[in-house]
Amino acid sequence: MPGMNKNPPPPPSRLAPDYSTARAEFLAAADAAGATLRSSPHALTGPTGEALALDLATLGPTSATQSILLVAGTHGVEGFCGSALQTNWLRHSGADLPENVRVVLIHALNPYGFAWVRRVNEDNIDLNRNFVDWQSGPPHNADYDDLADLLVPESFSEAEQERTFEALMGRVIEVGLEQVQAEVSRGQYAHPKGIFYGGTAPAWSNRQLESIWSDELADSDSVIVIDLHTGLGPWGHGELIAHGASSTPGYQRAAAMWGEVHSMVDGESVSAALSGDWLGWIEHWAGDTEVTACALEYGTIDPIGVMHALRADAWLHGYGDPQGPTAEDVRAQVRSAFADDDPSWIAACWPRFEEVMGAALQS
Repeated sequence: MPGMNKNPPPPPSRLAPDYSTARAEFLAAADAAGATLRSSPHALTGPTGEALALDLATLGPTSATQSILLVAGTHGVEGFCGSALQTNWLRHSGADLPENVRVVLIHALNPYGFAWVRRVNEDNIDLNRNFVDWQSGPPHNADYDDLADLLVPESFSEAEQERTFEALMGRVIEVGLEQVQAEVSRGQYAHPKGIFYGGTAPAWSNRQLESIWSDELADSDSVIVIDLHTGLGPWGHGELIAHGASSTPGYQRAAAMWGEVHSMVDGESVSAALSGDWLGWIEHWAGDTEVTACALEYGTIDPIGVMHALRADAWLHGYGDPQGPTAEDVRAQVRSAFADDDPSWIAACWPRFEEVMGAALQS
């Protein structure tokens, strides 16, 4: 049967060492699978001057009424995992699709963050907080205002790290870790050097994604969206996260297709409810197209460690020197929070991906 392998493919053997390697391997695998390739160059470069681009690979007939959109690198550094999964799937299954199904793969929706080993883009924008109604204005997060100077202080000396960490842990003890996670991570639009910053206008990647939807997916009767993420939940476990409540048709279609799905709106998920995530914005583009969308989130390290890596990164790019003597240590810290280089981690991630992608292909 098309789309099914008699022998399960092996997992990826490792994560790419850098963005350029990940990109080259993705493009080679897509080309070998017979994909149509298109690249949108980014205006900036990576830390060693390497070219950056959003790469698009499409498989299957343009006349297909059902499409699957598979996205890696919405959050830059998280693309190391997403790229490995995309590339492995292309190598072993990309040339074997069911009839009337089209697969659209976005490699590095945020190529700048991928190359610089950051979760955010060139303007410190978290893309999953950038999809809001800019004419009406973004929501205000007063809870973040109260913590802003503790989260990303101007100085990141050892003494200042200790002081701010103790103060933040005091807030955790007072209201609980989940509440602090919700206060901090749901998005903020008033602190451009802070974390989870949503920006002031649609980012480059936001505009690129809207264009891809219009060019590649607008004529589909139905679109299944899988957005690949890391950094939340148990090590190597892949949780499917729906933007909508469990009462919505999109959630119910996702649950029928994949089984266990967690709504961040209903408080079921490892993710807090977000403002400005792009899965929640698709309805503005979809028209009559039926959309079933989930994020596939893989756990890495504990949430305190993830938060500290994000703080260090924001300080480095907001107040420090991204090419200075501490930069590589910070990038290594961020990478370890979102991309475990132990080969057993990506091997643990693969079966869940294969299960989710297989169900989408056979839906």
